[in-house]
Amino acid sequence: MSATRVFVARLAGCAVFDPAGDRVGKVRDVLVVYRKSDPPRVVGLIVEIPGKRRVFLSIGRVTSIGGGQIITTGLINLRRFEQRGGEVRVIAEMLGRKVAFIDGSGTASIEDVAIEELEPGEWQVDQLFVRRPKGASPFSKGQSAYVTWREVREVNPPGEAQSAEHLIASYSELKPADLANTLLDLPAQRRQEVAEELSDDRLADVLEEMPESDQVVILAGLGDDRAADVLDHMQPDDAADLIAQLPEGRGEHLLELMEPEEADDVRFLLSYGPDTAGGLMTPEPIIVSADATVAEGLALIRRHDLPPALGAAVCVTLPPYEPPTGRFLGIVHFQRMLRYPPHERLGTLIDQGLEPVRADTSAAEVSRILASYDLVSVPVVDEKHRLVGVVTIDDVLDYLLPDDWRSHPEDTEVGRRAAARAQLTTGSIPISNGRRAGDGTR
Repeated sequence: MSATRVFVARLAGCAVFDPAGDRVGKVRDVLVVYRKSDPPRVVGLIVEIPGKRRVFLSIGRVTSIGGGQIITTGLINLRRFEQRGGEVRVIAEMLGRKVAFIDGSGTASIEDVAIEELEPGEWQVDQLFVRRPKGASPFSKGQSAYVTWREVREVNPPGEAQSAEHLIASYSELKPADLANTLLDLPAQRRQEVAEELSDDRLADVLEEMPESDQVVILAGLGDDRAADVLDHMQPDDAADLIAQLPEGRGEHLLELMEPEEADDVRFLLSYGPDTAGGLMTPEPIIVSADATVAEGLALIRRHDLPPALGAAVCVTLPPYEPPTGRFLGIVHFQRMLRYPPHERLGTLIDQGLEPVRADTSAAEVSRILASYDLVSVPVVDEKHRLVGVVTIDDVLDYLLPDDWRSHPEDTEVGRRAAARAQLTTGSIPISNGRRAGDGTR
């Protein structure tokens, strides 16, 4: 990123460019969501494209902010922007709001908001530029100040929209699995209302932690466009598991509404049997060339949005470097990268003792390989020895755990461990008739 702190008012009207350098639109606003105790989190930008249409650009797709322009990682979703409950437009709604100083020194109004980059793809409100009320003289201008979010509180939040903000804020600090359990404890109608108020990426994380039957119910209550947006934010394997549970017609319709790249990944996974490595795998491993260096590999696994299991190793292939790749050469574990200098080429550090599995390998066999060799992931290749994905330990856990594992009381823990030991002793591994990755431990 070319800037770590920017003021929102200065972003208004900034040009937005795609990776090829073509202008696609201009910024009209910044979208944030409130949190219970932390400053509001930036979720994206509202961009105006030709035709005066306003669309949403996720902050995770922004690679550079600075010099009066925004650079994105890819194409922009052209669906018309619709504000969700709990989302706040900074320019349209936050600027001009009244705040009171926590120390009791009076009130002020917000004139600008600074957002700060915490790490790539993660931005939050950093500072507020506020102005106190005018003095007694008709020619005086109120004193201005820079304050942090925690130094002030909003005064008399207006109406219904604000209550939605605080509703979402009350859940903001819950981990996705905990929020999923909280929603499952709510009455069905209230659960659906809260789900509709969550942002697309937050709802996607929550759905991944729910049983498939509950995922289907919540998705059925969303409009098709919103459902497609949520599926875009889910991990491809989880999205495939969910779509597999829908009626064929609606599943195909949602795939057509999804971003083409995301839909292609989901269709690719759906082509494999649910009880195979291809059906369990994640099609988005880290892929590099043999000439890539240790420094480049470590930089890739430091990405904030990368699940830990996928960051445990990088896959080395011949070009092209997207599944299905060129010929698979091997993997390099991150611990081995740490033992070598930054300029060392990854092609010389490949684990020669780890063989990939074929996409049609049974889930039971993949489970045994991960357990036998103490692995957190295993590469998956097709009949031409091209890398198509990796199966991670969480994919296998999702598959092996029973459908009702979330409802097991704690006092059955000993019994479950005993049953697991018995299965390992006899060599039997429970096999499911359907996909299970959507039950989610991610």
